[in-house]
Amino acid sequence: MHRAGALSGDADGAESLAMECTVDWVAASGMTLVAETGSGHLLTMDGAADGGGRNLAPRPMETVLAGSGGCTAYDVVLILKRGRHDVTGCRVELKAERAPADPKVFTSIHMHFIVSGRQLNAAAVARAVALSHEKYCSASIMLAKTATITTSYEVVAA
Repeated sequence: MHRAGALSGDADGAESLAMECTVDWVAASGMTLVAETGSGHLLTMDGAADGGGRNLAPRPMETVLAGSGGCTAYDVVLILKRGRHDVTGCRVELKAERAPADPKVFTSIHMHFIVSGRQLNAAAVARAVALSHEKYCSASIMLAKTATITTSYEVVAA
C-alpha cells in the first residue's frame, strides 16, 4: 500500500542524506554476499539470485547501494579467483551522499575494499578493483552517471 505523499525510496520521509553499507563475501558458501545496511538490515546476495533482507525492510536506496557493493565485491573475488589468487575474504565498506532535492540521486560514493588472502599481491587487488569499476560492475557504472565514485583498498594477510 502506498501512502499519500510518500515518495518511492523515502517512505518515511526522514531519510538521511548520508548512507553507509558493508558487504561481506561468505567464503564457505561459494559466492554468497551478505550486506548490512546503515539502518541495521541484512540483505543476502548471490551471483545468480535476487537478494533478500533478514527482516524484509531495507530502504530502497540502501538496497541500491548494497547491490552496487555486492556487484563489485563479486567481480573482485571472481577476478582474483580466475587469476589463481588465494583470496579468503572480501569486504566493501560503502559511504554515499545523496542530493538534497528530489529525486535525491547518489552524488558521491566511496568504496573501501578490505581483501584478505594468502600471499595476495596488492597490484592484483588494485587491478581487480579497477576492472570491476571500469568494465564489469554494471551497478557502479550505472551509478557513476550521477555520482562520483572513488575507491580504496587494503590487503590483509590470511
